[in-house]
Amino acid sequence: MSRVIDPGCLAEASERFLAVRARIEEACLRAGREASEITLVGACKRQPLDRIAAAVCAGLTQLGENYVQAAQETRPQLEERLAAHFADRRTRAPAPTWRMIGHLQRNKAGPAAGLFHAVDSVDNPRLARALESRARDQGLVVDACLQVNLSGESSKSGCPEADLPDLLASCAEFSHLRVVGLMTMPAPDPDPEQARETFARLRALRDTLGPKEGGAHLRHLNMGMSGDLEVAIEEGATLIRVGTDLFGERTPPPSPGSPEKTVP
Repeated sequence: MSRVIDPGCLAEASERFLAVRARIEEACLRAGREASEITLVGACKRQPLDRIAAAVCAGLTQLGENYVQAAQETRPQLEERLAAHFADRRTRAPAPTWRMIGHLQRNKAGPAAGLFHAVDSVDNPRLARALESRARDQGLVVDACLQVNLSGESSKSGCPEADLPDLLASCAEFSHLRVVGLMTMPAPDPDPEQARETFARLRALRDTLGPKEGGAHLRHLNMGMSGDLEVAIEEGATLIRVGTDLFGERTPPPSPGSPEKTVP
């Protein structure tokens, strides 16, 4: 493997990154917000390593992965790739923040706490307690977003809205898992305006729960993806997750069997 990331890949990554940032800036301008309020998370599920590395070189500072095993494989490879690319430069290789953005099984809490700076998909008290315990064992503090299922779809993970206050309160005494926000995914719809109500509901939940037990650090709204990020920003999003628009089309899925299931 070449030490230097392909210039064509770097050029495409920069073009894609700047295009997404321009959309963010335009949406913020319409909403009367500062673009610095928005954190862009690159959803790198099934993306080639050089595309991810090139996006980081272009300025992407946060990476989101859906599976523990994928992060176990990709994170060290990316660190090595970036170190090699920057070896002959005077600037230090960038070190992106890693976020768990997919459904997390409780028995994967240990490796997840060590791999990810943040877990954006905490949806039940048992998972929260497991992450707190495993992070404490490793001397770490992990940020978390509580995932809320506001669409009512059975296929989606997430805490029911009615259970959210109890979930937040159950995390109040934690010192190694810090709840900093809420996350949701609206029902799929080609019209981004259809997501507005869901995004507004999440904002209202955050504002209501902020003064409640466990809400001391509750400020982030993790919502919005490629197709609806403008609406999400208009409704208060602070974290948005973008995949294909940043990296290009994903590689084909692996053969049957989730990679998550193969993690010991």
